[in-house]
Amino acid sequence: MLMLNKTNWTPASFILNGVPGLEDMHLWISFPFCSMYVVAMVGNCGLLYLIRYEDSLHRPMYFFLAMLSLTDIVMCSSTIPKALSIFWCHLKEIGFDECLVQMFFIHTFTGMESGVLMLMALDRYVAICYPLRYSTILTNPVIAKVGLATFLRGVLLIIPFTFLTKRLPYCRGNIIPHTYCDHMSVAKLSCGNIKANAIYGLMVALLIGGFDILCITVSYTMILRAVVSLSSADARQKAFSTCTAHICAIVFSYSPAFFSFFSHRFGGHTIPPSCHIIVANIYLLLPPTMNPIVYGVKTKQIRDCVIRIFSGSKDIKSHSM
Repeated sequence: MLMLNKTNWTPASFILNGVPGLEDMHLWISFPFCSMYVVAMVGNCGLLYLIRYEDSLHRPMYFFLAMLSLTDIVMCSSTIPKALSIFWCHLKEIGFDECLVQMFFIHTFTGMESGVLMLMALDRYVAICYPLRYSTILTNPVIAKVGLATFLRGVLLIIPFTFLTKRLPYCRGNIIPHTYCDHMSVAKLSCGNIKANAIYGLMVALLIGGFDILCITVSYTMILRAVVSLSSADARQKAFSTCTAHICAIVFSYSPAFFSFFSHRFGGHTIPPSCHIIVANIYLLLPPTMNPIVYGVKTKQIRDCVIRIFSGSKDIKSHSM
């Protein structure tokens, strides 16, 4: 039952309806979601463990990878447990403040994901274009500062979402046709003016996504120019190979984001709502699932550490340095 505060029409809770139109398929949809979540948690926790305790991975590239893994863990854990509780136990209710907290974490850490991918592109640019100065440019204090700046950028830009959403009067029901509290999905339940929410949401997308994509594009343009100028084919292949895993991570992260962004604005009613919801969940679940796999397969140092662990030829240290 919808319970409203009589002064500002704020609902006590929302109902997350899962994937609209596919309610009968919720149990089947839950299996790939659960499998991907388990792989994401095991893979990213494993990467964090390796980077923490293996001396050969104490380098800028792997510190940025650790940031990405930590971001991925928080990002998918903000949504998938609740989605699974909807699919398995029909626990669809979420408190109003709890909904705002989930919305904050989702949007903050998706912004963080984009920012870390941008930092990793800059890392590859420095490593390939300035190899002799790599360790002096990307020192540990510098890595900590840029990582903190990326996190604070997300926090400061997303905090207004919660205030813009909290101020709205909600008199169009409390059923959200989604598996999690997305900013605009919640705002559309309001009978007030949500123009500010829409404008600010677009502005944040441009400030975060647009800026990060621009930096990634410029970095890889400079990398391409530097690699093409190398005289040795082996040197060119080696330089390109160091970027393969990062390019895959970019594809996994931005492809569903672009699809979701453009389909919402230009797809009209041609794309069913269920497709939007599934893609939105894939956007939050695919990168955390695939990033550890891609980096484990494509990065020789990580691959060697994993092989060494399972072969038992050398144990990774179990104490803090």
